[in-house]
Amino acid sequence: MCVFEGILPCFVQFMLGLTAHSLQESQEFDILEAFVKTQQKGEFYMKVLLLNGSPRKEGCTYTALCEVAKALESAGVETEIFQAGDPSRENVRAAAEKVKEADGLVVGSPVYWASPSGQIIEFLDLLSGMAGKDLLHKPAAAVASARRAGTTATLDVLLKYFSFHQMPIVSSCYWNMVHGNTPDEVRRDEEGMQIMRVLGKNMAWLLQSIEAGKKAGVTLPQAEEKIRTNFIR
Repeated sequence: MCVFEGILPCFVQFMLGLTAHSLQESQEFDILEAFVKTQQKGEFYMKVLLLNGSPRKEGCTYTALCEVAKALESAGVETEIFQAGDPSRENVRAAAEKVKEADGLVVGSPVYWASPSGQIIEFLDLLSGMAGKDLLHKPAAAVASARRAGTTATLDVLLKYFSFHQMPIVSSCYWNMVHGNTPDEVRRDEEGMQIMRVLGKNMAWLLQSIEAGKKAGVTLPQAEEKIRTNFIR
């Protein structure tokens, strides 16, 4: 409680607090206003790269990724689906260039023998070597497409790449999977389609939150020098 002798200091402290609060509200309003304007103009200020790890360019995995992309774009995030079913070095290099400009990453794969496709595993191995530093701290999600089973094992393998590169992992309202043997069957998987839509919305929300944090002065964690421990010496 203020006594007479402390009225001026208390008043100054109150005004400083009020100014700081107003400034914070003003910054938040500016961020929101900028986002609304980009939505009204149909412009994008963030981008997500979606890797289709199937050798089939427009198959079941592509169908799932398209649903994610639609949800992202409806939230003002630009998207590009890149055909990663070709793990040639030239194709991986092209993707590595796109990763530099992307704010987020989604990797989709069909289930082959309860694992991701061999193509996307080779692709991600090469991509990690070429563009590992450009993957750091970017939100990422994995999507699995299967006729029947093997989806969770496939997701587990894909998520390992994200964890290694300190990428915030985006989830949905269920595990990120769709079921079907053809694109039409995947589209008829209503729950799977909803999972893809929610995934896109969650990715957009996280990207917008990170952008707001940057504008508010939040910086990336300070990197530590890598420690490697060998158990056999």
